[in-house]
Amino acid sequence: MPSSAEYRPTRRVEGKPRVIVTRRLLPETEARMSELFDVTLSADDKPMTRDALVAAMQAADVLVPTVTDRIDAAMLAEAGSQLGLIANFGAGTEHIDLAAARARKIIVTNTPGVFTDDTADMTIALIISVARRLNHGGRVLRAGKWEGWAPSTMLGHRLAGKTLGIVGMGRIGQAVAWRARAFGLSVAYHSRHRLPEAQETMFGAKFEPNLDKLVAEADILTLHCPATAETHHLIDARRIALMKPEAYLVNTARGQLVEEEALIAALVEGRIGGAGLDVFEHEPQVDARLLAHHNVAILPHMGSATFEGRIASGEKVMANVRFWADGHRPPDQVLEGLV
Repeated sequence: MPSSAEYRPTRRVEGKPRVIVTRRLLPETEARMSELFDVTLSADDKPMTRDALVAAMQAADVLVPTVTDRIDAAMLAEAGSQLGLIANFGAGTEHIDLAAARARKIIVTNTPGVFTDDTADMTIALIISVARRLNHGGRVLRAGKWEGWAPSTMLGHRLAGKTLGIVGMGRIGQAVAWRARAFGLSVAYHSRHRLPEAQETMFGAKFEPNLDKLVAEADILTLHCPATAETHHLIDARRIALMKPEAYLVNTARGQLVEEEALIAALVEGRIGGAGLDVFEHEPQVDARLLAHHNVAILPHMGSATFEGRIASGEKVMANVRFWADGHRPPDQVLEGLV
């Protein structure tokens, strides 16, 4: 949270602030927003076009976008002078040009922490799925090709005793590490900042400052870092080549972290054991080779998809809007360069 010296006081909004929401939210969230604000809700739950987003920013006091809404500097330059807050629904803000918003004195908020457990649970689900070939087994069964139990078919790997390499040890990475202990996994991690020794002991985690070394030693590599210029294709062809032939790559963070073409090549050529993917480099488009591969556990960006998480995210959005409209610092203000 920024200090009071970093907060730029805003005018108090007289009456209800005009709020435009870009996607459909849960009914209880939309109902409460309708009570609190002069709100325009999404009617069809389709991502807004660029022109529609600009028009919304020209009309609203507050825009409530999601990860599907790319808001760049050129769009912000066309925003109306009344736009004072972009209250993002979700924790990630890589789709918003934070520097441009800051230059226009537009505050950006997010909803941190509400999807931590949900995403960590999904990560563990994908780890189990790819290691035990659940996706492959389900395909065989549904295709009517199962010929009965056999001692040497559909073999995967047990988790106990394997090394889980975590890239990014923020809230979600830590939640994954905590869960991993229950499965007997040894945890090693790479992150911008090393955890205090007490936390490492609690998670049973070993810090590895060299990402290449972590990639090479991990039996399962899971990604939990934001999408930035520095993390774009963090796992590229060179690093994928460092992975063990039987290793698995799991990504529930952002598709842009992985050089997808290089991953596909490694999977097709059998240079890694498999992948568990909830996000994709060009989503919602998904490469057909990923869909067809026998040991890719694949999901349509469902990591945060729980009723509890989406309700909590909506509550955070509304709190941020109310604080801002009253002329106070929103509790979840994002500072450019510190996300």
